[in-house]
Amino acid sequence: MKILLYSPDNGVTRNFMPHLWMFLLQALTPAGHEVVLIDGNAQPMGESAIAQFVREQNIGLVGIGAMTRMIAKAYRIADAIRAVGVPVVMGGPHVTELADEALGRDGGPRHADAVALGEADETWPLIVNDAARGELKETYAPVDEAGKERKPSLKAYPVIPWQSISLDQFNLVPKLATPLLNRVGEGWGTFRIIPVESGRGCPYGCEFCTVTGFFGDSIRFRTNESVVNELLLLKARSRIEQGQIAVFFIDDNFAINVKRTKSLLRDIIAAGAQVHWVAQISANLLRDEELLDLIAASGGKWVFIGMESIDPTNLKDVNKGFNKPGEYAMVLERLARRNVYAITSFIFGMDNDTVGVAERTLKQVRTWPPGLPIFGLLTPLPSTPLYKRLETAGRLTRPKHWKEFIPFAMAHTPLKMTIEEAHEEVKYGWAHAYSPQALAQAVDALDDQPLGYRVNIFLARLCFRGIYFPMMGRLAWVKLIAQNRRTIFRLMWEALRGHRTLGRSHAAPNTFPGLIVSSVPAEIITSEVGGQISHADPSPVA
Repeated sequence: MKILLYSPDNGVTRNFMPHLWMFLLQALTPAGHEVVLIDGNAQPMGESAIAQFVREQNIGLVGIGAMTRMIAKAYRIADAIRAVGVPVVMGGPHVTELADEALGRDGGPRHADAVALGEADETWPLIVNDAARGELKETYAPVDEAGKERKPSLKAYPVIPWQSISLDQFNLVPKLATPLLNRVGEGWGTFRIIPVESGRGCPYGCEFCTVTGFFGDSIRFRTNESVVNELLLLKARSRIEQGQIAVFFIDDNFAINVKRTKSLLRDIIAAGAQVHWVAQISANLLRDEELLDLIAASGGKWVFIGMESIDPTNLKDVNKGFNKPGEYAMVLERLARRNVYAITSFIFGMDNDTVGVAERTLKQVRTWPPGLPIFGLLTPLPSTPLYKRLETAGRLTRPKHWKEFIPFAMAHTPLKMTIEEAHEEVKYGWAHAYSPQALAQAVDALDDQPLGYRVNIFLARLCFRGIYFPMMGRLAWVKLIAQNRRTIFRLMWEALRGHRTLGRSHAAPNTFPGLIVSSVPAEIITSEVGGQISHADPSPVA
């Protein structure tokens, strides 16, 4: 049987890296079946195109994994596929919480023939075998003999054959830029960010987050050897292809067990498995100086920190009181001393936010080492404690907001400002953090660093700007370059003069830390957490 695993875009924005669940389920598929992967972010397809593809390729089963922000597009794609007679199984955090919606048992249309609830590591082989026999069940859940939910162990983690998987659709270098970057050398004609997980689960239980509900509050880890071998595989492929590969550790909190994380990073260093990487780590876990040393030595270039707010009351309200705003500056300065920089995420529209929250936040951000601040709106996702609280209080304005995905749009009424004011605060944050003046100041803040670091923070800022301000067309980029021409000309002049050599001193010739996160102007680092902007994909399996 020929199987298609499809990860949809949301029809509005784009992700910057593939979702791990496709590769993981491909590795878990029983022998004798062919698996085709399509990521809608890399290969955008409408309903008619996907239906035609399924017919022409004689696909016998389609698996679709989607989070809430993608679910409307996922349902449309599923409907088109089912209309040509091919069964569809759907999974992911949204379908797990709202299985009746996907199966049409809530009074709405049916979108899936079957749903995979929770983590599908153990149920996917059963689904494939049942589909091959024409005996697909409606619901597949990972439960034990007593009917109790069972979380799969990650100790016997499947080997994903990165050496043979086609990654052509995931090259982030625009075709027009390929000749120029090939001249740079060191394989910059291709660049891919690959998702890797080292563990699942989070004990924190933040009110707005889907992670604890989906993966549980107990942490499960892969063996160090398994992670190291995967990095070595990716590093070998990069060397053979003479291309660049970076890794995004999609663990929802990479350092949740500091002792274990240190052990893993030491093993990565000892094995020579260092690759440039990005990971999500809570600010409270970055107090440990030895951990920071190991992050830098093992290839860490960027850390994503869900700061959410500079207001302790807001943090307490959403059960994230372990974040201490008074420590933010210290943590970021310690990272910067090691040439590791931060993607700092903030959520506006919290219950204690008032008009001016964006400027108050930016006032703090401007005192920190340059990084990549991003701003989103508090979004009640289905079945989270936040959703239930707002529903009980009668504050939801779009109870099924996922049926029509609108970026940066509130789905409930804030307490201390209007919905329109909350929208303006997010707009203000993006406009002032990514203005030509702000970009120039970020570059100037790294005046004591090699030119490469200054170029990279500039490129990263340019591209992160595209999370909020559309930059999908050539004209938008021309306009943006014109607006930032002074900074561009100054960096080019320094490079031509040889005032600073790209990558020397603190960085090796092929060390482009900013490029790890500056590859496309898209829906970068987005997921379920906090709604529009925050932690990366919390759903590595369908």
